[in-house]
Amino acid sequence: MSLSRVHVRVPASTSNLGPGFDCLGVALNLYNTTTVTHMEGAIPPEGMIGETAKAFFQYAANGKIKPFGFEARIDGDIPISRGMGSSVTVRLGILMGLAELVKESFPVTREQILNLLIELEGHPDNAVPSFLGGFAVCSHATDKPEDGFAYTRVTVKSELSFVTLVPDLRLKTETARGLLPKEVPFHHAVENVQRAARIAAAFCTHDYASLRGLFVDHLHQPFRQVLIPGFADILTAACEAGALGSFLSGAGSSLMALTLDQTETISSAMLEAAQKHALPAHVLVLKADNEGAQILDKV
Repeated sequence: MSLSRVHVRVPASTSNLGPGFDCLGVALNLYNTTTVTHMEGAIPPEGMIGETAKAFFQYAANGKIKPFGFEARIDGDIPISRGMGSSVTVRLGILMGLAELVKESFPVTREQILNLLIELEGHPDNAVPSFLGGFAVCSHATDKPEDGFAYTRVTVKSELSFVTLVPDLRLKTETARGLLPKEVPFHHAVENVQRAARIAAAFCTHDYASLRGLFVDHLHQPFRQVLIPGFADILTAACEAGALGSFLSGAGSSLMALTLDQTETISSAMLEAAQKHALPAHVLVLKADNEGAQILDKV
């Protein structure tokens, strides 16, 4: 093994975009960097890092690479448990770092890395954009789960801004998913499909002005809003301040508004609404990342 250390940068992401539950996502220009260092005798990692490493050696490397000791350090600015894909950045950083360390003896393809990442995450809406950058619309490839997922990815122009209210409130994805109903009214499902399709079309044609009014959701936001004080008022304040639309980022707790030119006004309106509900928070004004995960350095 000639390489001993790899630095991997992975962008944050927002998913769902309101009605596009588990299928729409965008990479954002906020990053975590994972440093993976080959170190025999290192204490085996636990938790998410250990789970990811175990899956890499068992599946991505097909059991042909003997597990080796390594240390991992995660640095960056992506808030944890705020619906911005922080778990994806950790898993993907580990997978890409390990793949880079072993590639001379056993090349692991990008497709293998992405497929394993999706399997570990359980859904593709954060995984695909963080890996590839840009906007992604994802679905099961066929009606057979074993066939995996398919996706379409396009770049996002810099004219579109993502005004993000980040509450001082962590939410576990498992908690947020536990609130979802097993069934929804048929007409609500139809409305979600209609809006999600138009959002995908708007991103694919770069017609961002046509996004206005499309972020209404019936599948997850009405049930998750109880977790965030002032949820509805904050989203309403963003739209009244000129946003194209606003929505819960992933499973939350971050709330996001899209705009072409009103970032300061929208930021102030969202913060003011949060303050009225005694919700400590700060605002990030972000752009899309179109590069995706990158190997920054290796020695």
